[in-house]
Amino acid sequence: MTAVLDLQDLTIRRGATTILDRLTWTVREGERWVVLGRNGAGKTTMLEVASGRMHPTEGVAEVLGSRLGKVDVFDLRPRIGLSSAALADHIPSGETVLDVVLTAAYGVTGRWREAYEGVDEARAQDLLAAFGVQHLGQRWFGTLSEGERKRVQIARALMADPELLLLDEPGAGLDLGGREELVGALAELARDPRSPVLVLVTHHVEEIPPGFTHALLLRKGSAFAAGTLEEVLTAENLSGTFDLPLHLHHSADRWSARALPQVSTGHHSPEGSAP
Repeated sequence: MTAVLDLQDLTIRRGATTILDRLTWTVREGERWVVLGRNGAGKTTMLEVASGRMHPTEGVAEVLGSRLGKVDVFDLRPRIGLSSAALADHIPSGETVLDVVLTAAYGVTGRWREAYEGVDEARAQDLLAAFGVQHLGQRWFGTLSEGERKRVQIARALMADPELLLLDEPGAGLDLGGREELVGALAELARDPRSPVLVLVTHHVEEIPPGFTHALLLRKGSAFAAGTLEEVLTAENLSGTFDLPLHLHHSADRWSARALPQVSTGHHSPEGSAP
């Protein structure tokens, strides 16, 4: 299968700090990847590279067959859908939900003088409906709940019919109901063969939707493990990634993890003290 994203010995440094350290990772057509790791592991930085918004300090990054540094990223970015907190911060709070999705067709985050055809509006309405927020089309983006915002952002990321869809912690800040609604919507997206290649960044195995096929575990800016979910997502690998003994459970296409109880070594009172 053709490589959609190919990172070879990718290194990102900021001053004396190494954020990504010789990361090698390949994503191919038809795959659905989840990326797991602790805070500071480099997950969001890696997505910045994958979306064409950051260039490597060292190494090679090829996205959709084009090498960063040798391609006009303004031609590349419309082929990549991105949903992230950083991008959401640029969406005007007074923009209507429908326009939030529509403006993605031009790669902008605020409606100005651009013109849209009926087919554009129909696609935006269909995407909002697919994520259960079509009824919010005329609401201002700034009045939405966190869960509603997340779903609108994903609809926006799909507007330009991307070949690669990058989702940076879409479940962050959601309550249990909002998270489960989002996981269900992403599961439908993952199972649709017409969907783009998916890369989902999260901290929590509970947020892995059914239908995802592969996992990358990031630890201190490097790949701790990468491959199919069945091979990679084990208690041993997860414990090593998070530096914590973990129990991993898999049932009905969903995952959960919890810390193993610490074994007490017992405590003895000093000689002469009360028990």
